[in-house]
Amino acid sequence: MPAYARAAGFTLIELMVAVAVVGILGAIAYPAYTDYVTRGRLIDATNALSAMQASLEQYYQDNRTYLSTASATSPCASNSTAKTFTISCSLAAGTYAITATGSGATNGFVYTLNYQSTKSSTMPTSWGGATSACWIMKKGDTCS
Repeated sequence: MPAYARAAGFTLIELMVAVAVVGILGAIAYPAYTDYVTRGRLIDATNALSAMQASLEQYYQDNRTYLSTASATSPCASNSTAKTFTISCSLAAGTYAITATGSGATNGFVYTLNYQSTKSSTMPTSWGGATSACWIMKKGDTCS
């Protein structure tokens, strides 16, 4: 190989520029990705609340109460789970309130639904920490 031949390959500067570009893209993409994954988990809560509401309304049609009777157990007699949410109920003869409380990756999220289909949500501090009179499903959203 002649002494004047140019070596093939990347210089250290070129490699460092590529690493910096990848780092910048990662710093932008990672927070957006984690918010996207969290939004996907929030659907579990709203689906579970809606399903429990339908079960309670069907139970009420058959028993004329949301409470357990001697012959039938209310669908909300004990707490249930929906992936990272715990579903709990507050029952009376003619009213109810269902709450989905997040844990693990959804810690701090609380969604509620009552017998009048009134919805509310409480967000963790990383999402603003506010309580809203609707179900907030995306960071930065408000009730309209």
